[in-house]
Amino acid sequence: MTVYTTVTSPLGELLLVGEEADDGITLTSLSVPGQKNAPVVRADLRHAPGRFAGVARQLAAYFAGELTEFEVEFTPTGTEFQRRVWRALEDIPYGTSTTYGAIAERLGVARGRVQALGAAIGANPLLIVRPCHRVIGADGSLRGYAGGVERKVQLLTHEGALQPTLV
Repeated sequence: MTVYTTVTSPLGELLLVGEEADDGITLTSLSVPGQKNAPVVRADLRHAPGRFAGVARQLAAYFAGELTEFEVEFTPTGTEFQRRVWRALEDIPYGTSTTYGAIAERLGVARGRVQALGAAIGANPLLIVRPCHRVIGADGSLRGYAGGVERKVQLLTHEGALQPTLV
């Protein structure tokens, strides 16, 4: 059965969706308000906050600056190409960033397929947990985040990979 809950965070109310398992859930989606292609709560989803207690604790620890790597069971989705790209995202260390080109080179993605790589990153259903926010443009620009560039800035600043700007 598909279950969901919401968790309050500095980014807004996070929507967690997962499939029930004997010992909890396997996460299928973690999204932020207004995110492109994010799931919505439907009548056939069951609200089950208790099933997400472990994920919620990890998210709270992450936002408190006490956790740098998530240990979350998630449901494999996507095409083989997307899964390869998503595995590469999981290898980007906390507090760092990398470029689309660097990931393409690491995965042996031809120059003509870099746009497909960007699309795969944009289709990541597990924001924050699978850190697509750590991917930036070769010129240092912050773009291409399904949750919005302002949230990408928040996450990178939180992790120390981006210095806050003074106004």
